[in-house]
Amino acid sequence: MAKHGRPGAKKLRKGPSKGSGGKGRSSLEGKGPTPKAEDRAWHPAGKRKAAQERYVKATGGNSAAPNRTSPPKHRKPSSAKDDSELVTGRNSVLEALRTKIPASTLYVAARIETDDRTKEILKLAHQRGIPVLEVMRPELDRMSGFDTVHQGFALKVPPYSYSHPMELLELVQSRGQKPLFVALDGITDPRNLGAIIRSAAAFGAQGVIVPQRRSVGVTASAWKTSAGAAARTPVAMAANLTTTLRELQKAGLFVVGLDGGGDVNLHDIELADRPLVVVIGNEGKGLSRLVTETCDAIVSIPISGATESLNAGIAASVALYEVAKRRTK
Repeated sequence: MAKHGRPGAKKLRKGPSKGSGGKGRSSLEGKGPTPKAEDRAWHPAGKRKAAQERYVKATGGNSAAPNRTSPPKHRKPSSAKDDSELVTGRNSVLEALRTKIPASTLYVAARIETDDRTKEILKLAHQRGIPVLEVMRPELDRMSGFDTVHQGFALKVPPYSYSHPMELLELVQSRGQKPLFVALDGITDPRNLGAIIRSAAAFGAQGVIVPQRRSVGVTASAWKTSAGAAARTPVAMAANLTTTLRELQKAGLFVVGLDGGGDVNLHDIELADRPLVVVIGNEGKGLSRLVTETCDAIVSIPISGATESLNAGIAASVALYEVAKRRTK
């Protein structure tokens, strides 16, 4: 009996099959290189090109016509880093204005109480053409730091301009004065620096010297603690404190280091009436080894045995008072 296949099924023929007539070869060759985006009519770049061509044709072939591409994104101009400081507090701001420290803006708290200092601050700012901006107290708190007592005033000043130690010496000698400087070795607290600057101004020192490394500089906090004395007492910066002290010694100055383990009692100091540099060490570590070896004498302040050491700012004040007392005799 003849076997019938499934309905609709094709019977496979045995033997070699015929060729494709070249159809397979052309499909293997591909469609050629991909056209540029502007040459594709459906692509946004192609649509812009077509619109541009229509615009040029409509304007008589003016190729200088604007290209209707996406407008450039607006970029915010980059601003240089602002290193300005805010001097806060009525006395500090007033002293800065009196001594004509460069300032760009005076911020005043809204509804501030008026007194003689307030009137003088506003008058000096007006005379010098410094813009005065009234701000709310919460904003002034934020600007000056919430742990700062600004008393309703903040003065924006540029970074502190340091003197050179040897130029400071030349200035003092040109005035016919006997040099008395205070040098700091490892003082990192700006409040200590501010207190030392204030003591230096009070007891006749003509300047303060700070090292460039591992030391605090004249910051807004130091300005505040100095109660304006930073505007009257110059601060010089030494690239290397030990080298600077040796240069001052060659110029005729004596160097006295203040340290709790000193072998000379402050009351017995014999160099007080000479051209002098008083070096104040770190409250915890004291003077560094190289500075100690450079000093002509190491002086200690006699204190009660119940107290281990004095704050650097207080120690400087006590030492400068004793030196000033001996220099006036």
